[in-house]
Amino acid sequence: MDFHAPTAAVAPASDRGAARTERDLRLDFFRGLSLFFIFIDHVPGNVLAYATFHTWAFSDAAEVFIFISGFTTALVYGRSLVQNGALLATAQIYHRVWQLYVAHVFLFVIFVAEVSYSVLVVHNPMYIEEMRVAHFLETPHLAVIRALLLAFQPAFLDILPLYIVLLAAFPLALLGFKIHRLLPFGVSALLYGVTLWRGWTPHTYPAGAPWYFNPLAWQFLFVIGATAGFARVSGIWPFPAGQWFRILAMVIAGFCALISINWTIHWLYDPFPPLLAKELWTHTLDKTDLAPLRLIDFLAIATTTVIFIKPDNRFLRTAWARPLVVCGQHSLYVFCLGIVLAVLGHFVLDQFYDGLPMQAAVNVAGFGAMVGLAYLLEWYKIASRDARGPRVTTTPSE
Repeated sequence: MDFHAPTAAVAPASDRGAARTERDLRLDFFRGLSLFFIFIDHVPGNVLAYATFHTWAFSDAAEVFIFISGFTTALVYGRSLVQNGALLATAQIYHRVWQLYVAHVFLFVIFVAEVSYSVLVVHNPMYIEEMRVAHFLETPHLAVIRALLLAFQPAFLDILPLYIVLLAAFPLALLGFKIHRLLPFGVSALLYGVTLWRGWTPHTYPAGAPWYFNPLAWQFLFVIGATAGFARVSGIWPFPAGQWFRILAMVIAGFCALISINWTIHWLYDPFPPLLAKELWTHTLDKTDLAPLRLIDFLAIATTTVIFIKPDNRFLRTAWARPLVVCGQHSLYVFCLGIVLAVLGHFVLDQFYDGLPMQAAVNVAGFGAMVGLAYLLEWYKIASRDARGPRVTTTPSE
């Protein structure tokens, strides 16, 4: 992977007031695309799910989101570390952690209210169990405390707690980068290996089940992205970048895509023979602990992507790509809205009609609302900036 293209984050102190560094739109585009895929995949029975990331890969949109988050986090706060020192960079990180935490709590309240009201309207208590909010309604005085501690995680509300934990621990990685650019990577790889070996994981409330996204495992992908992002700050690329490495990545990505597409066809048409199902299938299932085969496939896809899609790719500046780019630039708000809309779409399809016309209507309405919110936020950001003059961005784009 080589994201050695400029991006808009923190302008050097000596350049403040000068033209802002050009943004790497690839990061925004693929983060926005992952938000759309998350919305699609969270609507059960959605036929568009056969066109999302997991159809042609062992991984899915969650890997895209976490990797890019790690990359942009290291890029922004790594520059702040160099320019302003560790104390201010850490304070900025925890300011962002607080923003994410508030967004998660707000989304949690809206989610529980949405599920509870839908159950009352359709008189189907099964939704309470399906969305994993039953214990909150039975013992809210205990569940709300667990929710504030990130231990109570209803359906769909498990990736933000992961991101909060990873970002809260990131100052340690940031200090590690000061010692050596590969120190956080080495420590993270060791923790990932021991986690898989020993089965370490935090547990949720009330069943004591493992977190759906085990942060002790997923931190490795986040740190890989962060190591790549910090390379922009240090100017030294720490990973292999030779022709042999690129060819290997393309071969792995192509092989995994062939197998994954083959399995998808088998699910749709059972007589179609699946390739290497006995040998590989079980090694791709563990999303909770980020199975090594999932991780390898994603990294191969990421490397292949940056080989063929350069920062100056004209498509990224077209009207077709613009909606996804803008969504990626305001990812926190768009993500929260997408979760709320996915739950609503699930209820609509399940209770009224789940045919293709209704699925199309749900998807179009969801996409339109997400893009509309992103454009509204973009307009407000530009209008506010114009009103108060130039301002340096000190946190990753939403």
